Amino acid sequence: MATRLQRHFPPCCQRVLARLKKSLVSVPIFLGVLLSAGCTSLPSPESRQASYAPSRAHTKSSSLGQAVGLLAQQHPGLSGIYPLADPKEAFAVRALLADAAEQTLDVQYYIWRNDLTGILLIQHLRQAADRGVRVRLLLDDSANVSFDELLASLDAHENIDVRLFNPLAIRFPRWLNFILDFQRVNRRMHSKSFIADNQAAILGGRNVGDEYFGANAEFLFSDLDAIAVGPVVRDVSQAFDLFWNSDFAYPVSQLLPKADKTALDALDERAEKIMTSTEAREFVQAMNDSSLITELLEGRMALEWAPTRMLTDQPDKIMDTTDATSGVASQLNDLLQQAKSHIELISSYFVPTKTGSRRLRRLANKGVRIRILTNSLASTDVAAVHAGYAKRRRKLLKSGIQLYEMRPLQDTPQHSQSVLQRLRSKHAKSANQPAFKSWSWGFKSPHNGRGPFRHATTSLHAKTVAVDDEWIFIGSFNFDPRSARLNTELGFVIDSPTLARQVSQAFDTSVPEVAYEVAIDDQGHLIWFLHTPEGVKTLHNEPQASVLRRAWVTFVSLLPIEWLL
Repeated sequence: MATRLQRHFPPCCQRVLARLKKSLVSVPIFLGVLLSAGCTSLPSPESRQASYAPSRAHTKSSSLGQAVGLLAQQHPGLSGIYPLADPKEAFAVRALLADAAEQTLDVQYYIWRNDLTGILLIQHLRQAADRGVRVRLLLDDSANVSFDELLASLDAHENIDVRLFNPLAIRFPRWLNFILDFQRVNRRMHSKSFIADNQAAILGGRNVGDEYFGANAEFLFSDLDAIAVGPVVRDVSQAFDLFWNSDFAYPVSQLLPKADKTALDALDERAEKIMTSTEAREFVQAMNDSSLITELLEGRMALEWAPTRMLTDQPDKIMDTTDATSGVASQLNDLLQQAKSHIELISSYFVPTKTGSRRLRRLANKGVRIRILTNSLASTDVAAVHAGYAKRRRKLLKSGIQLYEMRPLQDTPQHSQSVLQRLRSKHAKSANQPAFKSWSWGFKSPHNGRGPFRHATTSLHAKTVAVDDEWIFIGSFNFDPRSARLNTELGFVIDSPTLARQVSQAFDTSVPEVAYEVAIDDQGHLIWFLHTPEGVKTLHNEPQASVLRRAWVTFVSLLPIEWLL
């Protein structure tokens, strides 16, 4: 075993394994030796070189810079926002933004799958680098499995630098890190951004992978991003630089074996094979059909111009050393406490905790109408998180807070328009505002997952809150303890009545069509209302969830693990 694993460990551990390879040792002794030898240590940060995004003045001559400059002159001090909810368009905009970049691409993600959409988007980054664009790719390391060889090959390109945030010291088997160094590796970089020429940026809930862009027929995420131009992009770039140059971002050259010279050729061959596959046709077509980046470059993109500020956690949040009053969770809470009339909250993983639910109930008792959309037990991909939410439902409902739980998509009418597409047709003309055609929540899905440990077919993944028809938050922050205390997060606060009103109107007209409404009956039992064309049906158990799955959630809710959720 030692021989097979030896090359995946740091040098100090390789020496330990070399001594053990002729011995038969038990797993506890093996792990104990590794731990005592300091085998979870990482390389020194001393040899890393700092780098920074170019100033916006430096990139104003690029095609994106010229187009954004002309638009911004008409809206001084404001940032232009365009929501991206359609999954294929969200992919297309990223790919086309990479194609439009002329100087820099700064890309930061929690998850980047080694799958169809992941490889296609990597190839767009590679092609940009071939044109002379400087590409910096910063990834969290915990969830990106079977990716090391690909990352090393990208880093071998003269115009591409790849860094891993808070990386796993042991590359294989990766699970050993969670045994030997759990306190550190449990804290992750959940922030997500995609920045071209320091002129246009995408922020939001999506990672990079087939399930986020509608390429996985068995598992789909309903999500939301926003592309932004204008002053707020400078702030996004500064946040990227902060993470890139932090002590927690390690060049892959310090962690991974050097890539073979033929690795980039192999990447090209794989990308070419994917591009010609039947599965890729929809995404190639989506890029051909999407006109957003062309409209941006031509100065005619229907942006919502509004005061916009960026919220970000500091990189050293993962060391639990940051000021608790300066993070995304604290700033969002302060903003929510100022609500006067109503709050609409959309969170894929909603775990309000005892403190959070008390704050929400206090607002409700002051007369603030609160409506929340999260996943149902049938649609969530993480049943343990549902346990953290389910045990708070009764108190929230008793205080007057309205709860909606997303249904698996195939439970919606087959040919119905998605939530905010319907809103667009009903409200865009009367509001005389730009029609955001991609702002939607719906997917089509042919299958439905079953059983307590299987993923649901469709899962809500968006993280959005709107307050008083005045402002809206779009970002990576889930309203749960993990986002608040363990992971780093990033997002926009947009002072746009137009966008905030659209979310409010969605709860008025469309959310009940795609979600169960939770209530309490006269006997104090939870019930779920299902709105159908034939009328409202009342359900008395967690809808579409097996007895075993419900029992699993009940068991998890009794465990003292809420801080991990």
